[in-house]
Amino acid sequence: MIIMQPLPLLRDDQKAILNHPARIKVIACGRRWGKTTMAGIMALAMADHGGSVAWVAPTYSNARPLWRFCEKYLVNAPDVHQGKSEHTMRWRTGGRLSVYTAERDVALRGENFDLVIVDEAARIKEETYTDVILPTLADTAGRAMLISTPKGKNWFWKEFLRGLTDDPNLQGCFTAPSSANPLINIQKAAVLAESTVSRRTYQQEWLAQFVEDGGGVFKGVENCVKQYPDAPDFDKHYVIGVDWGRNNDATVFVVLCVEDKQVCEVVRILDVAYHMQLQKLEDLASKWKPYDILAEQNSMGGPLVEALQRKELPVRPFLTTAQSKTPLIDALALAIERQEIGLVDNKFLIGELQAYESQTMPSGVIRFNAPAGFFDDCVIACALAWKSGGYGNSQVVLFGV
Repeated sequence: MIIMQPLPLLRDDQKAILNHPARIKVIACGRRWGKTTMAGIMALAMADHGGSVAWVAPTYSNARPLWRFCEKYLVNAPDVHQGKSEHTMRWRTGGRLSVYTAERDVALRGENFDLVIVDEAARIKEETYTDVILPTLADTAGRAMLISTPKGKNWFWKEFLRGLTDDPNLQGCFTAPSSANPLINIQKAAVLAESTVSRRTYQQEWLAQFVEDGGGVFKGVENCVKQYPDAPDFDKHYVIGVDWGRNNDATVFVVLCVEDKQVCEVVRILDVAYHMQLQKLEDLASKWKPYDILAEQNSMGGPLVEALQRKELPVRPFLTTAQSKTPLIDALALAIERQEIGLVDNKFLIGELQAYESQTMPSGVIRFNAPAGFFDDCVIACALAWKSGGYGNSQVVLFGV
């Protein structure tokens, strides 16, 4: 073999998948189970023996772990040309390994392969698999491996089910949680995830379960609604979460009692000048006397926070980004799911929480948003209040595959 360094040893469960006779293998496993390592070994072995291999990922960034894996074990291999610009490795034996993206699947058309590995398959379009990838295997009666964590019950789930009912020599399905990887760091990460992310996230990303798409991000919102006094008890402590708006979005202030973990009051104002918004927040602070106010910093939030700080209100800024929003929302989702937080019966707050959605981007990043025609101002303000109270600080990193 041309491979210059010894490849990692496969575990018994990985060997069983690779040795299975199915021509198409649908592999749904949790994060860090070892999908890339297993499939990477298969890809290198096939190309080393003269086969033509395609690795298809949602984006090139998703394929970087595979490329680094191949570079590591082909370092200084004289008979392998690594064409980084064309994302292809070529063997003198005639074998090749090429990386493609599902977002630009036109490059796959007209090709033929002995093996196609589809990475994060649940995050590409069904048409890319059925209309573009499968025809590339027709000439050679080639093989396919679909590897992914689940993404609801979409086409990847249907292909998984087909592996249960179709000819086992044609299509097979395999699943395992992240904890099936015996590495101690993965074991620890899986344990931490169970207590720090929402149940849906844990089921899908770590247990590799196909959970229902419906129901949105926040589960059991109605079970958290409680009657609560709208007047402060100064033996207790309060915080306020703030989401700013102006014309198209509302400005929302959410007051939370720290000891009771209870939303006390929701103030929602729409199309109101900024100086009046500041006055409204001052009045609310005078009523509840919060020890902390966590306000979104984005857009006009920065100057508004500075104006409040000059008035000596206990205001801190929070910059909402793709990276900071995920743990913020996930902490609130976990609290609602476990009924750890109490909610007042405010129609805007309850409606927004029940409608809130998540979407997994082709890169694998989870994006949270209100559906078209809805708002998320109450959601963000409530999540900021929860974090301000000290309950939204636990996080877990979802490592890439």
